[in-house]
Amino acid sequence: MSTASLTIDLDALVRNWQALDRASGAGVETGAVVKADSYGLGAARVARVLAQAGARRFFVAVAEEGAAIRQALGRGPEIFVFSGHMAGDTDMIGDLDLIPMLNSVDQLTRQMEALPGHPFGIQLDTGMNRLGMEPAEWAALAEIALAAGPRLIMSHLACADEPDHPMNAQQLEVFRALTDGCGVPRSLSATGGIGLGADYHFDVTRPGIGLYGGLPFADAAPVAHLSLPVIQTREVEQGETVGYGNTWTAEAPGTIATVAAGYADGLLRAMGNRANLFFEGVPCPIVGRVSMDLITADVSHLPGPPGALDILGPDQGVDDLAEAAGTIGYEILTALGARYKRRYAGGAGT
Repeated sequence: MSTASLTIDLDALVRNWQALDRASGAGVETGAVVKADSYGLGAARVARVLAQAGARRFFVAVAEEGAAIRQALGRGPEIFVFSGHMAGDTDMIGDLDLIPMLNSVDQLTRQMEALPGHPFGIQLDTGMNRLGMEPAEWAALAEIALAAGPRLIMSHLACADEPDHPMNAQQLEVFRALTDGCGVPRSLSATGGIGLGADYHFDVTRPGIGLYGGLPFADAAPVAHLSLPVIQTREVEQGETVGYGNTWTAEAPGTIATVAAGYADGLLRAMGNRANLFFEGVPCPIVGRVSMDLITADVSHLPGPPGALDILGPDQGVDDLAEAAGTIGYEILTALGARYKRRYAGGAGT
């Protein structure tokens, strides 16, 4: 088989959610962010196993993602849509009982006119300048919005992965000033915010990347395991080059393995000559450029030709690979391509 195998460890995913739930503290509800197809790992399977583990609030980026999660989970769990109530989403929000996180006066007006009495939430901008009502806008709308009974008021931290960054305390102060005494459940923290401590937890936390094995949850169990089959091995002599552009030259005779994956599968071109593949825990440097469908690695030091080489797993997590590619773990996960043979391990009953 020449198709790479992506194994998603659902038991590890649940352990990560449970650890973040404990870290959120007593009396705090821990939700789950399952946007972008659960960061590329399959939203339907992920949402079902997390619901079985106890998650009752799920967060997605757009209404279409919410529709997929509703189909997977059925009625009951709450599904919040970060993009709010966009034009054209009314029927989907109403029919599927989605909860839009309203970001502006226009969205609040649309919600109240099109779906009066339907659940909604409010998203506030506390300094990130990305989504949410700004403080002046909220001051003008708060009385009307609160009278309608929002399910949740939230904001998002810009620098939670840097615990000592002054922006964290600044946003916390603004969030409290805008929401203290509102009588509505509040949420400020995703994965990074959970690590900042109880002051940031409020009523609901929204872990995302930490569920899937990424930083800033340093104790996360790896969830994605990616094994790449070796198509061919070849001997190279000193002075021979490998791959497009002659970017790697053999300094001594050696053995090169070519594996079936490339940037069409989400393995970024920037990994060339920087990242490693692994064989039974032994690193095998990527040599030459990553091409569309193929990657080459130096396996001269192995006892024999390998059948496959691993790029994600216990020896190299998503953030290790991201560092080699000059990016972040989020991009590595969400870029994983459609050609992989996907297998789910654990998560009985999902």
